[in-house]
Formats: sequence, C-alpha cells, structure tokens
Amino acid sequence: MNKAKIVFLILLASLLVPVVFLLMTPPKKGESLLVYCAAGMRKPMVEIARKYEEEYGVKVELQFAGSGTLLANAEASGQGDLYLAGDMSYINIAREKGLVKEALSVCYLTAGLAVGKGNPLKVSALADLGSNNELRSVIANPEAASIGKFTEKILSLHGLWEGVSSRALAMKPTVNELANDVKLGSADVAVIWDAVANQYPELEFINVPEFDAESKTVAIGVLSSAEVPSDALRFARYATASDEGLKTFSTMGYRVVDGDKWQSRPELVFFSGAMLNPAIRDSMAVFKEREGVELRFVPNGCGILVSQMKAGARPDAYFSCDVSFMDEVEDLFGKPRTVSSNDMVILAGNDVRGKINKLDDLSVPGFRVGLAHPENSALGALTRRLLVSEGVEIGDNKKLDSATGDFLVNQLRAGSLDAVIVYRSNARANPSTLKDAHIVEIDSEMAVALQPFAVGVDSDHKHLTERLFKAMVDSQGRKQFLKYGFQWKLSE
Repeated sequence: MNKAKIVFLILLASLLVPVVFLLMTPPKKGESLLVYCAAGMRKPMVEIARKYEEEYGVKVELQFAGSGTLLANAEASGQGDLYLAGDMSYINIAREKGLVKEALSVCYLTAGLAVGKGNPLKVSALADLGSNNELRSVIANPEAASIGKFTEKILSLHGLWEGVSSRALAMKPTVNELANDVKLGSADVAVIWDAVANQYPELEFINVPEFDAESKTVAIGVLSSAEVPSDALRFARYATASDEGLKTFSTMGYRVVDGDKWQSRPELVFFSGAMLNPAIRDSMAVFKEREGVELRFVPNGCGILVSQMKAGARPDAYFSCDVSFMDEVEDLFGKPRTVSSNDMVILAGNDVRGKINKLDDLSVPGFRVGLAHPENSALGALTRRLLVSEGVEIGDNKKLDSATGDFLVNQLRAGSLDAVIVYRSNARANPSTLKDAHIVEIDSEMAVALQPFAVGVDSDHKHLTERLFKAMVDSQGRKQFLKYGFQWKLSE
C-alpha cells in the first residue's frame, strides 16, 4: 500500500470516528421519550408524536403491542416514560406495582362485533360466536390485549366464554390484528373496539347490549422509570389537550374526554385559606417541580378571597378554611370535597399560664386578646359564632382584629397580646411557638372548621388542577395535615 493511500485512510478514519460516536451516544435527558402504546391507539398516536416532535424537538419513540404485553415489558425493562393502556384497569395494576403515578384520561371505548361490510352472514348477537359452527371468529388474547381481557370478562359473566373461546380460529395479541383478519377475509367476525372499527371502511361494527353496558377508559400513565417526569407529563398533557392531541383522536373516530386547554407551561391560580399553608406548601412545591408548571398561590383570609371572587377573580381552585366560605361562591366551583377539620383553640402566652384556662376567662378585665376579623376571615366568622353561642363577651379586652391566624400568633409571640383564638394548625405551624405560649382547649362543638376543596368551573386546566388536589391529599400530603393538627375527613 503506497503512502498516499495510507494517509487517505487515516484521514477517512478520523472523519468517521466522530460520526460513529455520535450515532452510538444515547440522547440526553429530555431529548426523547419512550411511550408504550396500546396497538388500538396506533394511528392517532403516530400523528400526535409526529406533531410534537416537529413543534418541540423531542423524539417520541412509540412501542406498540397489547396493553398486557406492554405492561410486562415496562415492568421487566424498568425503562420508559409513558404507558398508554387501552383500559384503565391496566393503569390501576401498574399503580399497584408502583410503576405508574399520574394517569390522564384520553377517550372511551366500547366493544362490539366487527364483520364485513353489509354483514353478509347476518351476525346480530354475541351468542352467535359460540352457537354458529360455520362462523369463523377471532378474539384477542386476554393476557396480551385490553380487548381480550374485556372480552373474557363479559363473556364469562354471561356464561359464553368457554363456548366462544373454544370455537375461535385464533387468539391474537392486538386488536388491530383482529380487524385486519376480518378485513382480509381470514375471519368472519371479531370482537374489537368501536374506535378501531371506525378506521376500517371495509368493516361494519355491530353493537351488542352485553358490551354496551360497560365502556372502557383509555388513559396514559407516567411511568416511575421516567428520567424527567416533567417532560413525560408535558407530552401527556399535549396528547390529552382538547385543542391538540384529543383533536387528532376525535378526528379519527374516538370518543374523547373533555380535556384541558394546551399550554406548554400552564399557570394555575390557587386561592387558599391562609391556615392551610403549612399543610400544603411542601406538596405544592413537589407538584410544581414534577409537572413543570407555574403555580400562583394566593393564601389569605377567606373573607378577602371570597370578596375578590365576587368582584370577578376566577381561580382554578379554592381551598377554603370552612364550608361556610365555600358556600358563598358555590356557583363558581364544581362539587367541593371536605378534606380535613381543624379545631379552634386559645393560644395563651406563658406569662398568663394558669390564668386563662377556658373561653370565659378571656372576658376577665385586663387581658389583651386578639381575634380574627369576622368579615375578612373564616376564623373570625367562626370565632364570632362561637362567642355568641357560648355567651362570652370579650369587650374592651379585644385589642386586635386580623385577617389571618398567623398574624395573631406573631403578635402574641411579640408580646403585644396575652391570648388569641386561632386554629390548632396556626399554633403548631412553627415548632418554636409552643415554647413561648401554650394551647388551651375550647370545650365547644362550635370550635371546629371543615376545609373543602373545589375546582373552578371556568378553569381551562381542570385535570391539571385535579392532579394538584391529589398531590396534596396523597399519603405524604395526609401526613402533613396530621402533623399540623388537622383531622382527616376525606373519604378513601
């Protein structure tokens, strides 16, 4: 080999090595997403992934199979970002296994019988698959595909499974293969989803009452193996947005859910009674980071918040200190859920220890007492109700009205007051508070507030707001409520 050729080969190698290195280097975090996708959602998801990649430069790799097969793959590999299942039951299984945390609903599916155009064999009932020996039928494998699992469930419920499964020509791993068999004439009838049948003009879909009685929900779950959960959630929000991904699903014949509006980094406006802040602040921080969203948190006295809403403010969510202040704006929100209760207590400075032992003692002349404002806060309104109910007159002892219990506590610790009526959570929000003061219990059934949460009816991000709620009331969130003296009221 001559010298010139050797030099040329060395130069060629030096050019190829970086190219090979680049090809072998995996994408950086956030540059790609691996999505396990039920085969029945192939057509819309291919289009959604293409558009997302074009708009945001993120490679979306779709792996198609039956929902059961995909779940097994995700569990075995320990890799992947998202799992789109044809049936919510698979998402629930994945949650139980610790594989999925959040799940966003996509659309609804109804099973039925797919036959050739014009229904030449006059198939009309589910029982035909087990009684007509001349009918060539195919069904899905219950272990592999959501349609197979659902078929077995419904047929077993009606005593038809053994007859139908024993006569079936084959059990296929995906719903698409079933549809193709009927399309190509390899089978006369198959059990498939309505939305899949809509994609085959050669097929006719026959509804049967056994399947019509139970629609299934398609959902996309964020896998615990996702390296960048905020990126996975961002794509999930895109795929389930009413003006993005769901438009594609709807165009292709799927019955979609009422999704959120699309924003790459949405902002939620969250009004909350100030007393709830200690119990929810950590959960909010985790939620904001994980979802990759903005959260405009507005804590204040509930009277002030209600006034703002009556003047036109429209938060995405409202967490009220008491049901009475939720009732005042009930037309602005969906059905509220009571999360917790919070006792009202007397917080007294150590200088008056032993002198204030019950509610009546606050009326003894000489004590400097702080109360919450009865119009600006739920605490103030409840305190007024309590004092009237118990016949206690504070009189000239009242030295301060405040919109929040936190401010009352701070004034007590500063030495400006001898005692205040606050929520137990106010007294426990700062561990050092109980070094400077002590709690005196109030013996009255009126000394309690109930805290409801509700999502705004005008919110463009109802599903995102619902995930905020779930983040605040999951097992870790519940611990925070209990830590600060709240009692748990939310039903499991």
